[in-house]
Amino acid sequence: MAFAGRQAAGVGKRALGRSSEEVNREIQLRTAQHMFEVLGELKGCAAKLGQLLAIYELALPPEIAEPYRIALSQLQDSAPIMLPATVHEAIAASMGEDWRANFQEFDDRRAAAASLGQVHRAVWHDGRPVAVKVMYPGGRQAVEADLEQLRRISLLATVFLPGADVKAVTEAICDSVREELDYAAEAEYQRTFAAAYADDPDFYIPQVIAQRGDVLITEWVEGTPLTRIVASGAQAERDRVGMLMLRFITSGWGLHGLLYTDPHPGNFRVLPDGRLGVVDFGACSPWPPEGFDELALDYCKVFFSAGGPSELAAATRRHGFVASGRAFDMEALYAAVEPCSEPFKHSTYRMTTPWLRRQVLRTTNPRLSNVIREMTMPAYFTPFARAVLTLVGVLSQLETEGAYRDEILRWLPVLAEAIGAMEDPDPNRPVDLAAVRKRRADEQDRQMSVG
Repeated sequence: MAFAGRQAAGVGKRALGRSSEEVNREIQLRTAQHMFEVLGELKGCAAKLGQLLAIYELALPPEIAEPYRIALSQLQDSAPIMLPATVHEAIAASMGEDWRANFQEFDDRRAAAASLGQVHRAVWHDGRPVAVKVMYPGGRQAVEADLEQLRRISLLATVFLPGADVKAVTEAICDSVREELDYAAEAEYQRTFAAAYADDPDFYIPQVIAQRGDVLITEWVEGTPLTRIVASGAQAERDRVGMLMLRFITSGWGLHGLLYTDPHPGNFRVLPDGRLGVVDFGACSPWPPEGFDELALDYCKVFFSAGGPSELAAATRRHGFVASGRAFDMEALYAAVEPCSEPFKHSTYRMTTPWLRRQVLRTTNPRLSNVIREMTMPAYFTPFARAVLTLVGVLSQLETEGAYRDEILRWLPVLAEAIGAMEDPDPNRPVDLAAVRKRRADEQDRQMSVG
């Protein structure tokens, strides 16, 4: 209704002599501002939603992207700043009234915004620089109210995705958002990652110093924010950092059985020695769940071996991406999905915003004939989808060029064996998934013994 009203007003202004370009831009600006106002009402989840949307506004055509970029920038910068008295009260509620005794210094100024709180710089009682993450008072209540609103409006998605199990996916999203409110779980994930990547030449995971209620204290990470490299980094550095991000996600899954599901630019720093520092472990999952190796294997065979539309259709049904008994156009599905595998069919490839734009526009086309409308997504797949979509968005922002296929195969032996079947005399040779799982379990046991 609001958009239609803006269009009608535009027609009247054209009659007054304004050009169509001027009128259309004003419509876009007003629509973007309206979007910002609506999202701004989601007090608990707005910043997190803004992070993802700010990456995927790249999928908009350049001539209309700017108004939305401005609105989303406002959304991300709109997190309220807690006044010092409120910060002190929040810390005291979790650490006790004598909380200052734990610190040599505490800076009342906000150093960074967190999704549902803010970060302060301090010096721990033993002299270590630390980051103190404090949740907003009432943050949980705000998120629960937002999630209830999400449940209500998610029903509208069935209009656009009639084949999807919207309720199950919505609940999976709600669960993942709620988990980010659990600072004890976040601290445990961060400890696990820090142990797994201790002394790694490529990555630095800050140690957890303490966790009390809604306060999490970790080592301070000094480095160049990835957001700055996205904005103005030299291409060689953008390539290097982008490939390090890919390495972190795939090695975590392949070697350590962990998935880091929130790889947006705000969670990374480039250290002076070149390592990639990673912060914020509120969104992590044990990975892969049972059956995921088979899923990855089947889809690799489709796109990198002798597969085609019929094989894709069989895999799609087998792994629950289409409702049982629902008809769909297998040729159209193959045509829609196959181009997404392009970066992995070359020795090197450069992801770009135009490439991302083509993938997004093709798969989100609102026409009734778009076969993606008939698809669904198993709820367990939600963390992986979040991680991959966010990572691909950042790699496209960086316009990273690299050996994507080789990097992934280095850490994921199940895919290496699947793609190896391409050149095998017997393409139907079964991959020994038990051996893959044993290698992963052995690596996890080794990491635990080292830790």
